[in-house]
Amino acid sequence: MKLLKPTWVNHNGKPIFSVDIHPDGTKFATGGQGQDSGKVVIWNMAPVLKEDDEKNENIPKMLCQMDNHLACVNCVRWSNNGVYLASGGDDKLIMVWKRAAYIGPSTVFGSSSKLTNVEQWRCVSILRSHSGDVMDVAWSPHDAWLASCSVDNTVVIWNAVKFPEILATLKGHSGLVKGLTWDPVGKYIASQADDRSLKVWRTMDWQLETSITKPFDECGGTTHVLRLSWSPDGHYLVSAHAMNNSGPTAQIIERDGWKTNMDFVGHRKAVTVVKFNPKIFKKKQKNGSSTKSSCPYCCCAVGSKDRSLSVWLTCLKRPLVVIHELFDKSIMDISWTLNGLGILVCSMDGSVAFLDFSQDELGDPLSEEEKIEPMKAFDSRFTERSKATSGTAVVTNTNQAVVDRLKDQNLIKDNKPKDILESSSDSEEKIPAVKPLSVPKRKLELEGETVEKKKKGRPRKDSRLVPVTLTVQSPAALASEKDAACISAPALALKLPSPIPQKSFTLQVSSDPSMYLEVENEMTAVGGSKLSRLKCNREGKEWETVLTSRILTAAGSCEIVCVACEKRTLSVFSACGRRLLPPIILNTPISTLHCTGSYIMTLTTAATLSVWDVHKQTVIVRDESLQTILSGSDTTVSQILLTQHGIPVMSMSDGKAYCFNPSLSTCSGRQAARLFSMPHLVQQETTLAYLENQIAAALMLQSSHEYRHWLLIYARYLVNEGFEYRLRELCKDLLGPVHYSAGSQWESTVMGLRKRELLKELLPVIGQNLRFQRLFTEYQEQLDILRDK
Repeated sequence: MKLLKPTWVNHNGKPIFSVDIHPDGTKFATGGQGQDSGKVVIWNMAPVLKEDDEKNENIPKMLCQMDNHLACVNCVRWSNNGVYLASGGDDKLIMVWKRAAYIGPSTVFGSSSKLTNVEQWRCVSILRSHSGDVMDVAWSPHDAWLASCSVDNTVVIWNAVKFPEILATLKGHSGLVKGLTWDPVGKYIASQADDRSLKVWRTMDWQLETSITKPFDECGGTTHVLRLSWSPDGHYLVSAHAMNNSGPTAQIIERDGWKTNMDFVGHRKAVTVVKFNPKIFKKKQKNGSSTKSSCPYCCCAVGSKDRSLSVWLTCLKRPLVVIHELFDKSIMDISWTLNGLGILVCSMDGSVAFLDFSQDELGDPLSEEEKIEPMKAFDSRFTERSKATSGTAVVTNTNQAVVDRLKDQNLIKDNKPKDILESSSDSEEKIPAVKPLSVPKRKLELEGETVEKKKKGRPRKDSRLVPVTLTVQSPAALASEKDAACISAPALALKLPSPIPQKSFTLQVSSDPSMYLEVENEMTAVGGSKLSRLKCNREGKEWETVLTSRILTAAGSCEIVCVACEKRTLSVFSACGRRLLPPIILNTPISTLHCTGSYIMTLTTAATLSVWDVHKQTVIVRDESLQTILSGSDTTVSQILLTQHGIPVMSMSDGKAYCFNPSLSTCSGRQAARLFSMPHLVQQETTLAYLENQIAAALMLQSSHEYRHWLLIYARYLVNEGFEYRLRELCKDLLGPVHYSAGSQWESTVMGLRKRELLKELLPVIGQNLRFQRLFTEYQEQLDILRDK
């Protein structure tokens, strides 16, 4: 680990209250006190990372300084896509900044001509609503919302797509609100205040989910900030400024039931800021040996009024490292680099520090594919919140296990109180102090002791290979399975594993273009039934929809997205979120789902294989049994893939490979489909799902009259709600290619209706919204060109 303090990062001796590293890692922002105003500065990251760049006078250190805030800036935060910077200050304002086109160097106002702005950042929105100092701001996981909190006891949720529109004002705190953090899944936002409570709010209806007070009952005094943090897997929420047996802690709150049984112990004064590393890690494998992979874990940094910083791995019972007296005053903010190995820390003393870790110290970051696994990353014997009566020294409860373990590792010889107790000379709050032992050698091996969860037929990232294991059971064992279909066979029947339902999971579909799916099950009850949400993010553009059954597995390609639900339904969407088919009913539960191009392949628990071509709306392979290949032996399918031409290829555990030839099979006809109806809720995504279902059903029923009716209603809804991405895709499909090409697969009609005539009907609807003038003009011109031909 390297530790540096770049002295050139400063606000001329004035306090720095906030620091945030840009998502691309090339720059960082600081916020704090200026001469007569609040100050926001954007700095170059290169001179921090490389000593040569720091010495090179041609490489600028400061990129831009903004003095627009009328009073001290308490928080600066980059949007996740890196386009915007939000800052909040004592002038009750939130300012949103965006980089402007370079016009040439401009001098910083009021400075000597030497100080020039290398980059131009201008304020594009000023958000006014709070009646007191703004203490913290936070962008939601996909930048749809910006939250701010204030000493006016409120949290305001801004519509980041339509600043300065306010979506909600969250009222419930009875004290100054000093910290915010979004759940990475986007289901909750949490806030912490001086009223000794931490509140979790639902994003679905912006109502209070829970208020946690117990860990804060003993808290005396206040801190300037209460920066809390959510773990990247969404399982843990960690607070600032909690107390356990009179000792300052950072409280660990479990998402599951909001339990408060664990905490980070050891700082001598109140914890001001906690920040989770954006990465999830697994134990570094020694010299490439293929040992059993360890349970994944998270990494969290904790800063305190005691001027020290501790970094914890959730698989260890004690901090990985503690740096005492890092600053002269309280730590105010922490920011990790996106690769998870670097950390910037700022202090009220006006300076910043940078820590650089190695992968040997933290571990290997999980790939997108591995992140799908459920996480329960805390050591099962992690610092339990002591049940002892108040007054018992916190040391006896929490540190004995640490001492025992250190003894096991021969890191300390005897257990004298001086090893773990330290007199608290500079502490304002007289408390029994616990000094976590600094790690003696940097080569300390990380310990992960949590029971590993086995993978069961979960979707994988690779766009070609889907490993799947087949287990063979006797018919008697199968007979008890309620919804498994038995295939009659001489002596054995097959039952493949089905994906275990998860509360939520993420899946990367492709890296170029960047496209990933997020699934959240059991979101809310509608008339007694639970809904599930599917979100798709493609190169920063996002769509979402809801389904009435739990989503078990998902797959996708650059062209389509497909999900399989618990009710044995398969739902298919375009890459922009339009439902392309009514839900397909599978005969037996899903085991494996796969997409390549416009093809979908399913393998069910009864070992039947099906393939559809979504573009042509045809079945290529229907319910073909793998019984003949698999029965009577211990052979299992080791890998199964779908070629670009929709042909399934299986490689078996005995080394043989099979290719299914659709042209020789007897499959034909339309797939079994059942009309899918849903309550017409006012909620946007539900309405979209409802309208798209009507269109898909009209297509399936070959009802041109209903198709046109629902298409116009759908287009009007997209216009009203501002869904440009989907509107554009719809127009593109209706227009087709302007210039004839022999290879074009575009059909000019749909159920006898001419697509370009439908587009003519849609365009006036689109033209009514000023936002879509460019889209309207673009397609009107294309139609004119075609007419003139």
